[in-house]
Amino acid sequence: MNQPAVDTAGGAPPPEALSPPPMPGGALPKDHTQAILEVTKRVAALLKQSGQPFALAGSVAAFAHGVPARFQHDTDFCMRREDADAAIKALEDGGIEMRGAAEDWLVKGRTGGEEIDLIFELARRPVGTELLERATVKSVDSVWMPVLSPTDLMDSLLAALSEHYCDFGDLLPMARMLREQIDWGRLDRVHRDTPLPDAFLYLLDRLNVIDRGKGTP
Repeated sequence: MNQPAVDTAGGAPPPEALSPPPMPGGALPKDHTQAILEVTKRVAALLKQSGQPFALAGSVAAFAHGVPARFQHDTDFCMRREDADAAIKALEDGGIEMRGAAEDWLVKGRTGGEEIDLIFELARRPVGTELLERATVKSVDSVWMPVLSPTDLMDSLLAALSEHYCDFGDLLPMARMLREQIDWGRLDRVHRDTPLPDAFLYLLDRLNVIDRGKGTP
């Protein structure tokens, strides 16, 4: 994970930004959107051929559910740790360069100049069978693949908030766009006793994005 927006793992700043960071002198960074989509489709095709369960995560998953696409960093896939070896072999056999990472909750890859993360933990919680079974099959730039459910995606982003990274700037538009697809009651129950996610849910309630009393938009 190179950079923020939606860190699904380890409590570090989220892996991809939904909007690009500012550049010196006001210059715009190169738009990696289509390149990242092409890599996402290639990786998903190879993972499907491998037969290992997985789900698209991060900003590309948000795009699959309806958030506008503008990617700058990498594409994220989550899977169970026990399936990693078979998945890595399938990607390497497909011509993708894979490598270890300093963190023990993911491995990294690279192809077409773009980064790939295979994630085994979402915000310090192991990826399990139930999470992957809740994934919904969506078309991502015309290729069908399992994608983290909107509720699980938002849950992972809320769980990743910390005193070192607490930026609601990308979460708020995502919450607005996906609000009818998310089980807010479940998220309220899970995060009510955690200060930063609780603060974000309070903000959504005050902005009338959700009705926290009912747990629904």
